[in-house]
Amino acid sequence: MRRATEAPPLPSGTIHFILYCLSHFKGWITLMILFEAGQAAGSILVPYAVKAIMEGVAAGLPDARTAIEALKGPLLFLAGLTIAEILCSRASGAILITIGPRLRQRTTRTLFTYLQYHSARYFSSHFAGALAHRISETAISVNHTIWAVLCDFWPITITFGVSAGLLLHVHQGLGLFVTAWVFIYVAISFWLATRCRPYSQHYAGIRSMVNGKIVDSVTNSLNAKLFARQRFERDYLQGYLDTELKAARRTFWFMERVRWFQFISAGALKIGTIYYALTLWQDGLISVGDFTMSMGLALIVIADARNLSRHFLEFFEYVGNIANGVETIVQPHEIVDAPDAKPLEVAEGRIEFRDVTFGYHPDQPVFKELNVVIEPGQRVGLVGFSGSGKSTFVSLILRNYEPQAGKIRIDGTDIAEAMQESLHAQVSLIPQDPTLFHRSLKENIGYGKLGASDREIADAAAFAHADEFIRAMAEDYDSLVGERGVKLSGGQRQRIAIARVMLKDAPILILDEATSSLDSVTEKTIQENLARLMGKKTVIAIAHRLSTIAYLDRILVFDRGHIVEDGTHEELLALKGYYYRLWNMQAGGFLPDG
Repeated sequence: MRRATEAPPLPSGTIHFILYCLSHFKGWITLMILFEAGQAAGSILVPYAVKAIMEGVAAGLPDARTAIEALKGPLLFLAGLTIAEILCSRASGAILITIGPRLRQRTTRTLFTYLQYHSARYFSSHFAGALAHRISETAISVNHTIWAVLCDFWPITITFGVSAGLLLHVHQGLGLFVTAWVFIYVAISFWLATRCRPYSQHYAGIRSMVNGKIVDSVTNSLNAKLFARQRFERDYLQGYLDTELKAARRTFWFMERVRWFQFISAGALKIGTIYYALTLWQDGLISVGDFTMSMGLALIVIADARNLSRHFLEFFEYVGNIANGVETIVQPHEIVDAPDAKPLEVAEGRIEFRDVTFGYHPDQPVFKELNVVIEPGQRVGLVGFSGSGKSTFVSLILRNYEPQAGKIRIDGTDIAEAMQESLHAQVSLIPQDPTLFHRSLKENIGYGKLGASDREIADAAAFAHADEFIRAMAEDYDSLVGERGVKLSGGQRQRIAIARVMLKDAPILILDEATSSLDSVTEKTIQENLARLMGKKTVIAIAHRLSTIAYLDRILVFDRGHIVEDGTHEELLALKGYYYRLWNMQAGGFLPDG
């Protein structure tokens, strides 16, 4: 499977993925297995100790002092079992507390690290919230799966095994009766759990869908009010709630049938064991102690067996969550560094497209053998109708996608042979609709240069005309901006994005309608500051408002994936060709859609 070099080598199989997550905790897991076995054995051997006491009592003892002395061995054995059970259970609990949070932390970090190296195409095909939820659910389910095996199935296995051994020692027929019941019960419980799994997964999917509908409706509650559609929203949601109700009933009724099986089977074992043991005692084949032990073991087995089906249902639900998470996240990485990739060093900033062919779908190419050179320090504008190839041109430079043919070089280095992180460190982008972290303004601006001083951050903000509105906020530069920056206006977000890029100070600068959300006065001032910032940088600016790029050194005019004109603003107007028509078609300073 194609995987980024820096990404963890996650297996794509569910079981292998779980084992990978546990690989750093082998010693702890081994200790936990031993302690859980000790706890289960200590619990199930209690009836055996009681048997020894009962046989001593049944033998007849003259007085209490003699009784205590005679039963000293069995009593010490019972006390030892109790102490061992306590110590083993608490030691196992201590290990669980020690490794549980660490296991979840490591699984979350591992999945997040792997996710980071997916391509832009991957992220555009998945909801960010769904991916975050999937990471969390998978990490939690890995923990629950391990605890189900170690703390549920393994102790129950010990309980069943020891019980069968003790009963076989008492009487072969009685032991075989209980052993056969256990095997049949476990097999049927497992089969019923596999039958119930689709119901549970379907119900979980319906619940997720209903939650999504509620979130969508709450998010658009203002629209519902403005269009007087609140009753419609309630009725719309009710339809999905009814669907959830039907799925819940199907699931719960199936589980109820499973419980009928559990109780009937447990009753059969209880009555059968008592009757069989009583018959054996009546015939003198077993002692009173054996009879007492058989009853105790039967009750313990019944108690554990009743929980087994529930544990199976939960186990399959957890495994299903892990399988979904692995299937979603652990996919081949589309764009990876070459095995011998080296850091990209940009000294001049020369960009070259040589015979580049690219299409988001190979049979629908956007570019066919595109050739263009942007010289070092040149400031170039990209214009053309929507869908003409401007954003694709920039995405290829950023290596968000890889061309099907041809090469893209920066200072003579093929970017496919350079490390992606070094490429992104050398290129700054101010997008048309910037998004911010739900962190402070200081952190968002300082993201452009980790470790930047407060003075540097304030200077960058002042450069982007953001300092004034930041100072007016209640917590100044420590003010939180909300999810994706929702507490700020579009123009304020754009100014923060500009300040962040100013602080980064990369040799190649890409502007995608970088001032489109600003008022005309602020835009003019920032354009002047940007012009000073550009200095000797290589600049690529996408514009729908042609007046914002008329001052640049060069303009590339795109049409259906072809560069149809190339020159300065004056040269292109003088040609009276495609750019000339675009200039004259502008409505309010913007290009029409087509």
